[in-house]
Amino acid sequence: MQLVEFRVVRLLHPEPRRGVSALTSEQMIVYTHLAMCDGEWGSGEVGGDIADLRAAAERFSVCRRSGRSPAEHRDQMIELRRVIDRVELEFARMTAELATFDELEWEGHRSPIEWVRRECRTWGAVAANALVVGAEEVRLYKSTEAMLAGEIGYAHLALLARTAGELTTSATSSGFDEEALLHLAREHSVGRFRNDCDHVRHAADRPSFLEEQVALADARSLEFRRYQNGCLGLHGFLDPEGGATLRTALEPLAARAAEDDPRQLDRRLADALVELAGSVLDSGVLPRHGCQRPHLHVTCTLETLQGLEGSAAGDLELGGTIAAETVQRLACDAGVTRVVFDAESAVVEVGRTRRIPSGATRRALRARDGGCTWPGCERPASWTHAHHLVHWARGGSTDLDNLVLICRYHHWKVHEGGWELARSHGRLVALPPVPRALGVAHARAPTA
Repeated sequence: MQLVEFRVVRLLHPEPRRGVSALTSEQMIVYTHLAMCDGEWGSGEVGGDIADLRAAAERFSVCRRSGRSPAEHRDQMIELRRVIDRVELEFARMTAELATFDELEWEGHRSPIEWVRRECRTWGAVAANALVVGAEEVRLYKSTEAMLAGEIGYAHLALLARTAGELTTSATSSGFDEEALLHLAREHSVGRFRNDCDHVRHAADRPSFLEEQVALADARSLEFRRYQNGCLGLHGFLDPEGGATLRTALEPLAARAAEDDPRQLDRRLADALVELAGSVLDSGVLPRHGCQRPHLHVTCTLETLQGLEGSAAGDLELGGTIAAETVQRLACDAGVTRVVFDAESAVVEVGRTRRIPSGATRRALRARDGGCTWPGCERPASWTHAHHLVHWARGGSTDLDNLVLICRYHHWKVHEGGWELARSHGRLVALPPVPRALGVAHARAPTA
């Protein structure tokens, strides 16, 4: 067993809006749509406008919408999204205007983005998108008109604005072509259009694109946080290549082990990461440290291995204390060294490390079983461990009759999960845990 290391557009009014009378006909649609249940208008003051918007939104939220057909429901959702996009545009203009104010007007925040994030209670990305859309509205008047006409969404416009900002401020860029990119925005979803923008940026400014990729690779990080119970918290960041590499390695291992596998995706991905690390340790390809290959190191008493009542827990190096069932699982397929201590806990004898099972037995197991023997599991032999039907610490033999190959997940189910693999009429069957209320901790496999 081996290591677990691990803007809104100013189309007709260039000056900031001071009242409803300054709005374009396109922008007035915001109000008429939001007030579709009640056509009242506000006082014409900025504060009154916001109050009217809020009141119209509240009236709309309590409108009775029962009795509509699915098609009418979908159409209204599309129209509502268009209204929201128009309000997002107004917010973007206001954010860009905020950026022109004196820093004192940011109320101690480092930037207008920070002010928007904190005071408007939103994500930093939302604030950054609003600022860039507001800043680029004059340059992107065709794209803004397309959004107002419902041809693209606000999310498309934000990507257009970011691309325009990056290409028009770079000294190595060949320029920004709004019409070509707007055509793609009309045709593609937001997700695909993000990819379109990346291709355009690379074609127009390859040096800056490369510089960005290098910076992302330099930003790779992984932090470990150890908890008091020996658990490990992970926090990290990977660039596109690193993330794709990790996902490509983990996702096949995170597939359900069988049709009845109850694990959700997050649990299966975590198990896949542990399995991947364990497989690398088992392969022996990692550099040696102190003349030894990296491996898990467990210290326990014989009583713990035997699962006797009152025995101490095992000690896992870098992992803290572990249950006897975990000790027994790790010892099923491991190198075992006998160490004798005296009454003062001083080492008086260290025996030779014995591999359980032997290399020859392992090769025979692979040839016979071909992979995980748990019913319905298709893990190949290279991703399995040898399991003793009757543990060797309790008198079970380490020969083919008492050994089967089993994947890491199902090996965990047998030991910590309380399941049992047993032979019945020449085939293996999986027996669920026996309730402890019956007085038996686990079912026991037959010895033959």
